[in-house]
Amino acid sequence: METEDGAQDRVVPAGRQRSSAPLQVLLFLNGWYSATYFLLEAFIFVYKGSKGNLCQRKVPLCISLALTVPAAVMATYYLLLQTYALRLEAILNAILLLFYALELLLAVLALLSFSSADSY
Repeated sequence: METEDGAQDRVVPAGRQRSSAPLQVLLFLNGWYSATYFLLEAFIFVYKGSKGNLCQRKVPLCISLALTVPAAVMATYYLLLQTYALRLEAILNAILLLFYALELLLAVLALLSFSSADSY
């Protein structure tokens, strides 16, 4: 079979598919690893954020506060600007934005209390 530019296309007989078993196994394992990695990093992030709060240290709390802003922007994107969104996604992102707003408010209040405690 010849294409418009004169190159020959290979025709694969019906019933024969070209695939790579090692690649498929790697993709499968990578999917599980990525999910596990994401969950572990999420737990580590929560642990670090709570340690920064419990130690009453300003820097980790400020970093957490700074990272909340881009996360809230992404949640807003998923809530309002996605081309196709399910109602469940809208509900989940609205709840997430509520948590972010509360987190920002409480983090600012905690920073203010940490600062006032240092002034004595």
